[in-house]
Amino acid sequence: MPIDAAKALAAEPRTGEITWDRRDVQLYHLGIGAGVPATDPDELRYTLESRLHVLPSFATVAGSGSPGVISGLSMPGVEVDLARVLHGGQRLEIHRPIPVTGRATATGRIAAVYDKGKAAVLVMRTEVADADGPLWTNDAQIFVRGEGGWGGDRGPSARLEPPAGAPDKVVERTVREDQALLYRLSGDYNPLHADPEFAKLAGFDRPILHGLCTYGITLKAVVDTLLDGDVSRVRGYATRFAGVVFPGETLRIRMWRGEGAVRVAVSAVQRDDAPVLADTLVEHS
Repeated sequence: MPIDAAKALAAEPRTGEITWDRRDVQLYHLGIGAGVPATDPDELRYTLESRLHVLPSFATVAGSGSPGVISGLSMPGVEVDLARVLHGGQRLEIHRPIPVTGRATATGRIAAVYDKGKAAVLVMRTEVADADGPLWTNDAQIFVRGEGGWGGDRGPSARLEPPAGAPDKVVERTVREDQALLYRLSGDYNPLHADPEFAKLAGFDRPILHGLCTYGITLKAVVDTLLDGDVSRVRGYATRFAGVVFPGETLRIRMWRGEGAVRVAVSAVQRDDAPVLADTLVEHS
């Protein structure tokens, strides 16, 4: 088996310095569709350096995502074919607002390995802190198809009870044809999102959008719609990637208000509301 769970869990964490500046933040924001309309004062908070704030999901790409998901797949005990890898879910905990420019230490390790039968799931944890203390903790759940079945722990279920009643807000966001090509400039160069031939090897008829791009688009919609545009209110953000998005599609984002949290469901409009993000929760102050 290419994944040795015991070896992966026992491996020494990888630590490295990451840096980012306003250009990285602006590029990320553009990559998730910010800046439309270009002169909208609410959008200028994402694009204009004199007004810039940082959407917390930027944490998934800060410092090009170092140590990052792709590098984590080469950690001791893990040897997998990239074409069999799918991003299954993401959990982000924000300890304090992310500064526009920063220098921090990122420590990455495999926190868990689960056996789902037909797939293995790696939980890849990255903890980031600067001179003032912890900034964020990122957990990426990575599915590796065909690598399960060794009799290991199945792990906890990420499923939530469906939200009750009609959503409090529904918005739609159009994904541009070149969205994946722009988003990948923030550091995720997996050819699945750009190369048609590689996409076919992975079982798709054309390149798909990065799950974390949809993740960012969705958080921005929640912040702008239900959190008064205040990025500092976000405390945590978790989702399960339930389906793919193709560039050019429209996302339908449904939101339910709760006590200190917003439940969210995202679907692809052109494919009869096929689920895209599920079990999604934005925790806030």
